[in-house]
Amino acid sequence: MIVGIPKEIKEDEYRVSMIPSGVSALVGRGHRVLVEKGAGLGCLISDEEYVAAGAELLDSPEAVYSLSEMIVKVKEPQVQEYDLLREGQILYAYLHLAPMPELTAALLRNKVTCIAYETIALDDGTLPLLVPMSQVAGRMAVQVGAHFLEKTQGGRGVLLGGVPGVRRGRVAIIGAGAVGRAALQMAVGIGADVYILDIDSSRLEHLDSVYGNRITTLMSNQENVSQSVRNSHLVIGSVLITGALAPHVVTRDMVRTMKPRTVIVDVAIDQGGCIETSRPTTHKHPTYMVDDVIHYCVPNMPGIVARTSTFALTNNTLPYALKLADLGFDRAISLDKPLSRGVNCYKGYVTYENVARSLNYEYIPLQELGIPIYDLPSDRHTQTRK
Repeated sequence: MIVGIPKEIKEDEYRVSMIPSGVSALVGRGHRVLVEKGAGLGCLISDEEYVAAGAELLDSPEAVYSLSEMIVKVKEPQVQEYDLLREGQILYAYLHLAPMPELTAALLRNKVTCIAYETIALDDGTLPLLVPMSQVAGRMAVQVGAHFLEKTQGGRGVLLGGVPGVRRGRVAIIGAGAVGRAALQMAVGIGADVYILDIDSSRLEHLDSVYGNRITTLMSNQENVSQSVRNSHLVIGSVLITGALAPHVVTRDMVRTMKPRTVIVDVAIDQGGCIETSRPTTHKHPTYMVDDVIHYCVPNMPGIVARTSTFALTNNTLPYALKLADLGFDRAISLDKPLSRGVNCYKGYVTYENVARSLNYEYIPLQELGIPIYDLPSDRHTQTRK
């Protein structure tokens, strides 16, 4: 198979979708890998390293897209890339289609075969390609929240860890998935007063057994969310429904009750945001104010710690890329049920139910489009765990 690695062009996105060792693995199995010149420079991977691994360097994205059978990216295609994609071409990337109707329409119009990292799921619900970036974003959420609480950044002037004789800052984490747990670890580590909320009592029981009285666990309901938001200096939104728009767990009325110059970090913004007052921002202009509360809502948070994020991501994306290249789309999808759950669009149809529901498309299962899905155990290469 011919695999293409274009340079990421989303604003402030410095990751690359494959590192040289991944190129070497593909080339060693008889595949061609086409890399756009400069694709790895944002995370300090040189063109020469790709060439040494066996890649062919191309001068333009047009050349990469036109020659490749599978495009491997980090983030979703930008407007100028829509028409570079063609019928039957595999697009393997983070897509987050639910809040992006224009992108979805373009992919369906061009009949692109779309595999979304964020919906590849093991049988126990683990999302192996979302977990590494969730861990990065969760850790970053505390870091950036603490930064924007500083007075010189417009914040309330609160040190989350406090000092002897002064109250610690309070952090409320809404959602105890991969993002929430990573944020919890960081917030506890710096000594904050941490509250974490979730609808799954078993998750809260596990966190309580790990952290004990260093944290407060609460069931996520309207009353508990409202009180936690009102009393916190930093609110981290980390609610996820796989493939679907995030629900607005924190309402506009709740935001109005927050202390002046406190901070919201909505990590769920790439799925539309779980806080009603959220809207996407960029790393160049990361914040805005609503009701005197600072909002940080950057969809590609891990992009600015590009080297860490790139290596963490490609550790997990490569096994599926190898399987697709080795077996081809039809056979790989048929034999790997977790991978089949990643297929969001195929032959001009939406094949992931939550995406279809969010955007009012008809949901067409892959089986109805001629792809049989065999309920076989995944091999060890795809058993990445949380």
